[in-house]
Amino acid sequence: MSSNETGAPRQHASTRPSLQQLPEPSHAERVRTLFSLASVGTLSTLSKKHPGFPFGSLMPFSLDPAGRPIFLISNMAMHTQNLKDDPRCSLFVGQGPADGDPLGAARATLIGHAEPAQENEAASVREMYLARHENSRYWVDFSDFSFFRLRPIDVYYVGGFGVMGWVESGDYERAIPDPLAEVASDILAHMNADHVDSMILLARTNARLEATEATMTSVDRMGFHLRLKTSEGYKGIRINFPHLVATSQETRQAFIEMVQLARQ
Repeated sequence: MSSNETGAPRQHASTRPSLQQLPEPSHAERVRTLFSLASVGTLSTLSKKHPGFPFGSLMPFSLDPAGRPIFLISNMAMHTQNLKDDPRCSLFVGQGPADGDPLGAARATLIGHAEPAQENEAASVREMYLARHENSRYWVDFSDFSFFRLRPIDVYYVGGFGVMGWVESGDYERAIPDPLAEVASDILAHMNADHVDSMILLARTNARLEATEATMTSVDRMGFHLRLKTSEGYKGIRINFPHLVATSQETRQAFIEMVQLARQ
């Protein structure tokens, strides 16, 4: 059973036994969010020249409405020759290193079959691809280039240390990227630059942890994660918003409400 089906994806380890495990976006949603923010991944195909060996390629991609990756590839490319011989492949995408540690960053691998796009969808696929890769307009219509779509059969997600699991392809395709995805980096930068004292206060009132330093490492529509420096070392916690948020302004207002309540 996938994490999305249970509604309770694996959480970051609790720092205190008495702390309640808080809801957060499913693995499926996190993968959709991760892929929605990326435009380049690592495509692994099965080598035609060396049967059984994987062949990795840097691959620009876009997504269709179901989150399925679309590639524009040349017939001369080795990965294209591999796919025409065997459509089985995978696409790996990772976010930037968390606190400089690449193993602490989220990443995901889509496993499936990459096959040529159908002629009756050529126009829509072309539009979706160019929306993310405008520079490709210069060669998109060359006769030796064509569109392929990866249809996932399974997905593996790693959200950092101790957070991982398989996501069924159907759950992934039905998931929606987090509404804060495009502005999350700005929110993190602002909070970490200007509101460390407020985050330390929220850690004390919501998680009963005394910290001397606090860094916000992620934020989503339900809440956020903090990395805290305490007398017992570094600890990670999650704090949820009092209500769902969908914009920067709503996120700001939720933080203000939480800090005001904490000060009372």
